[in-house]
Amino acid sequence: MYGEDARTIAELSIDDYLYPDADLYNVSGLPPLALPPPTCDLSRGRWVFDNVSVPAYREKDCTFLTKQVTCLANGRPDDMWQYWRWQPNDCALPTFDARRFMEAMRGKRLMFVGDSLNRNQWESLVCLVQPILSKGRKKIVKRGSFNTFYAKEYRATLEFYWAPFLVESNSDNPNFHSIKERIISPERIESHAKNWKDVDYLIFNTYIWWMNNADIKVRRPNSKYWSENDEVPRIEAYGQVFKTWSDWLNDNIDPARTSVFFMTISSPHLSPQNWGNPDGIKCVKETLPYQNYSQPLDLYHDMRLYDLVVNVARSMEKVPVSVIDITKMSDYRKDAHTGLYTFRQGKLLTPKQKEDPEKFADCIHWCLPGVPDVWNQILYTRILSKSSWHLILAPLHPSPCLFLPNENQKGGVGFCWRM
Repeated sequence: MYGEDARTIAELSIDDYLYPDADLYNVSGLPPLALPPPTCDLSRGRWVFDNVSVPAYREKDCTFLTKQVTCLANGRPDDMWQYWRWQPNDCALPTFDARRFMEAMRGKRLMFVGDSLNRNQWESLVCLVQPILSKGRKKIVKRGSFNTFYAKEYRATLEFYWAPFLVESNSDNPNFHSIKERIISPERIESHAKNWKDVDYLIFNTYIWWMNNADIKVRRPNSKYWSENDEVPRIEAYGQVFKTWSDWLNDNIDPARTSVFFMTISSPHLSPQNWGNPDGIKCVKETLPYQNYSQPLDLYHDMRLYDLVVNVARSMEKVPVSVIDITKMSDYRKDAHTGLYTFRQGKLLTPKQKEDPEKFADCIHWCLPGVPDVWNQILYTRILSKSSWHLILAPLHPSPCLFLPNENQKGGVGFCWRM
């Protein structure tokens, strides 16, 4: 059931699967939702200070957060990063409505697949929806590569599945894996992908684990040992992985049931000279977003990987893939990372470790509440645009794929917006 093992199932009472009040909640009485037109590029805009409507939840009120991302509890002295709302240039971004979202999730499975940044986004989504769920009718079960949040009143699950390269690798154990000796098997995906079948919403990512070296160690086909590998240029290995991934989707996913999304690069902030702070150390002591919107901020992303994802999505005719571009908006948020206020190997950073921020500051993951809440706001907008119960504002017939310009790219490469 849902790919969990017998021990997990044994822990769940029969009440977890029988829901006499499953139809108690509905959104029929809510006003119609005004969705942005598909021509509006939600990825282009600005961060607006707003201490009234955000954050959508409080850190202390979401007991499901891991200690890695609870920056206030971990001693961060400022809290300004929480009070910024994303405003697209040409339309309004709907506020996340947990009840409306969970109605769309009724009887469904949503699964994030990827690395710890997708887990960061999964935690955010759990915190966004959990306030409307009754006490005792919500829980998280963690087993191996699966983290599963059960929303019992809706017969729904919000899941995270650990697969940092999407394909098989020597880093597939979420608790024990190599950092320096990462090896992938780009043609092998089934051990992961068998767990993605029968999911209604799949949200993928993979990027940050590719950035340690210019070359990636690739296990030789048909070899028995990870030690039998060759070093391959990063972009070449990335292309091999996405060939395997897209082929699997085409062969195994029913687009009438499953919607597929891909999250673009989540921005690490490692080089403060890029945003005009040559004396800074990574994201340490940053308390405000970068706000010079007329001056592009180059954070040295490998945009070849971004382009490759876009092009693969563009080519997916049988199983549409919606690319959710979070990169530009996240670039501005140098202030919102966990930094020195996080856990490392199960413990808070020690005072001595904090004295060495170049080594120990985490400028990759995000404090919650924070930036991943906005990613989920966009995901929410996309899902409601697709939902069959939203008959008036979201037509059921497929609409064309619009390729919107991407200002980061030379040559005007865009991303696929499917409604």
